[in-house]
Amino acid sequence: MKERVDLSVIILNYNTRDFLAECLRSLRNSKIDGLVFETIVVDNASVDGSAEMVRKYFPWVRFFQNLKNLGFSAGNNQVIAKSKGRYVLFLNPDTKVFPKTLTTMVKYMDKNPNVGVATCRVELRNGELDDACHRGFPTPWNAFCHFFGLAKIFPKSLLFNGYHLGYQDLDKIHEIDACCGAFMIVRREVGESLGWFDEDYFWYGEDLDFCYRVKMAGYKVMFVPTTKIIHWKGVASGIKKESQMVSTATPKTKRKAAFYSIEAMKIFYRKHYKDKYPKVLTFLVLLGISLLGKVRIWRLK
Repeated sequence: MKERVDLSVIILNYNTRDFLAECLRSLRNSKIDGLVFETIVVDNASVDGSAEMVRKYFPWVRFFQNLKNLGFSAGNNQVIAKSKGRYVLFLNPDTKVFPKTLTTMVKYMDKNPNVGVATCRVELRNGELDDACHRGFPTPWNAFCHFFGLAKIFPKSLLFNGYHLGYQDLDKIHEIDACCGAFMIVRREVGESLGWFDEDYFWYGEDLDFCYRVKMAGYKVMFVPTTKIIHWKGVASGIKKESQMVSTATPKTKRKAAFYSIEAMKIFYRKHYKDKYPKVLTFLVLLGISLLGKVRIWRLK
């Protein structure tokens, strides 16, 4: 008789060896409270010794190594079929999990069968919320308010800060539009019904797209701040200010990350919003995204 696995933790790694080691140590110290977990690491052709480190120091981890970087969506999708858990947790390697984080989230999902995806409080090292874990969908209005600073001026406004849902009570469990792939627990049958991540996205955007499809399918996406993790944020890409001082990403990797972050915006808009808005608005939105991309890449020079 096969052992029942409650949770499969999947970590996609790309040149974050030391952070991955810390993440795996935190998982090893998790209190499982009778639940059964498995940890799977898939490495996207790292060149920093990540593979050797995992094999040597964490033999309990199921490890898969790619010969080339497949990106986030394809990299995760390829090992989901090899996982066994009732729930699948996508976890970034530059995170630290607290002892009761996993059990708290599994028990929450067990008690709420209408929830397809949930996240805990994802906290930056300075104690602030990683706002990517608490997202509204990027409608043209939400995106306009975010990128033109209205959301910062009116952070608690329902009208102006729909991008990060700043009007919600961050101390209470509540529904959100989307969370980030740094910590995303998914009910297996929901993921399977949707075909998991859309592989049109290479780096960034796949988590937002997945949550959108989850909600369109009638399931909830929930923010559960009764437990948390710590997220360095952007160690692999090197383009996030929170981790620029510790990231070992090369200039080439940073440019690629910036490019894919912009492409993700275009892909999402074309797939989910293009037919909902007038053509002139679509033209202006895509033009704005392209200009934003040029600015992001210019700042990396």
